[in-house]
Parts: sequence; C-alpha cells; structure tokens
Amino acid sequence: MRICSLAPRAAGVAGVAVLVMVALPGGGAAAHENGSVDATVTPADAAAGASVEVRVTGCEGATGSAGSGAFEGEARLAGRGGDDLHGTARIRKGVTGSYELTVICDGHPHQGVGTVRVAQRNTEPTAPVRAGGGGTAHLTSAVSAEPDGADEAGPGTRHAVIGLILAGVAAVAVAFRSVRRRRSE
Repeated sequence: MRICSLAPRAAGVAGVAVLVMVALPGGGAAAHENGSVDATVTPADAAAGASVEVRVTGCEGATGSAGSGAFEGEARLAGRGGDDLHGTARIRKGVTGSYELTVICDGHPHQGVGTVRVAQRNTEPTAPVRAGGGGTAHLTSAVSAEPDGADEAGPGTRHAVIGLILAGVAAVAVAFRSVRRRRSE
C-alpha cells in the first residue's frame, strides 16, 4: 500500500523538475541558441596572412568575440548595444579551405553562424617579367642556375683578378706609349 502512494508522488516531483529545467535555464538557453545571430567575413575569400573584418548581427550586447580555425587568434567584437558588432582578425598562414565561425556574445556561444573561406593564392611569380634588357628576360633562369652553385651577389675573386690584369696591361700600354713619344721628339 505504501508503494502505491510513493509512485504518484515521484512522478509529480519528476514532472515538476522537467518543467523547471525547460522553463528556466534550459528554455532561455535553447531560445538563445536558436536566435538570429549571423556573421559575415569581408573579404569573402581571403588569403593566408590577410586581415579580415568580421561583422555580427543579432547580438544584444556591446561586446563579443569571434573565433575560427582559420584565425591566428580571436577577433574582439565591439559596437553599440543593439547595433552590429565589428572586429578584425588575421588569417593564419598555411591554411586553405572553409572554416566555421563561432561567435560569443550575450554570454552564449553561437556555433556555425558564418563561414571563413581561405583561398590559396600564389604570391611567387611563375615566370620572369619580359621588360627591359632587350628581350633577354628568358635568359635569366639559365644564368641563375649555374651548376657550380655560384650565388654571389656581385663580382667575385675571378672578376677582381681579371680587372687587375686589364689595369696592368693598360698601365704598361700607357707607359710604353709615353716612352715612345719621348724618343721621337
């Protein structure tokens, strides 16, 4: 007989607990998660190492943060209460592809509210520029790829020796000519 009276009481307590969980903290958090927080990143396709602007709508507070696997760190967001939040972030080097954006505002995280797309851009020139040099630009790759590994920036020892020999020959020629002139006079 005692078991029969305990069962309805336990069911009543469990029902009240469920209502409290849904109505108070759970209900508020669930409504906040399903809110209209949205984030956009400008430029839409950013290069690694570039700065991007993050704009968030739907947050009621004046501050927040945005994070992504593509960012070097969090983007600090600021704005006036009820207005859009703005911030900047730098794209990590060596990443490409699409990454989800997570925004924390009003004390709640909002996952997947935006996308960061990192485009792979080749910043290295693929061929020499055909400008100046009388059309010799196509020869630059052959000159720079010497087999002996000479990567000197200026004249080396070989050039200095050749210059000294030429200067010596010029000095001997001038001396010989001046002696010859004196004899003819």
